[in-house]
Amino acid sequence: MARGLFVTGFTVSEVLAIQRKAKDLLLEGKTLMNWSDSGTSAGKQFTMPVSEVLEECAYALRRLDPDTYGTLPRQASVSFISGPLAK
Repeated sequence: MARGLFVTGFTVSEVLAIQRKAKDLLLEGKTLMNWSDSGTSAGKQFTMPVSEVLEECAYALRRLDPDTYGTLPRQASVSFISGPLAK
C-alpha cells in the first residue's frame, strides 16, 4: 500500500521521471545486480523495489493531479446490527 512518499516536495514532472526510470529498469531487468571477482562478491539493490516505486508514483500522481490521473479510491465501512443491543 502506498504511503505517499512522492507527494510532498515532488512535482508531477519529477514523479513521472521517477516512474519512467523505474519502468526502464524493470524492462531491462536491472532491479538487482550481483557480481563476483577473484573470490570477492558484491551486490547492488535499489533502495526500493521497482514495484513499490511504481505504486508510489501512481499514488502521488493521483494526489498531485487528480484531474489527469484520477482520484484516490475511497474506503467505506458498514456495520450491520440486527436486533436489540445487549446491555
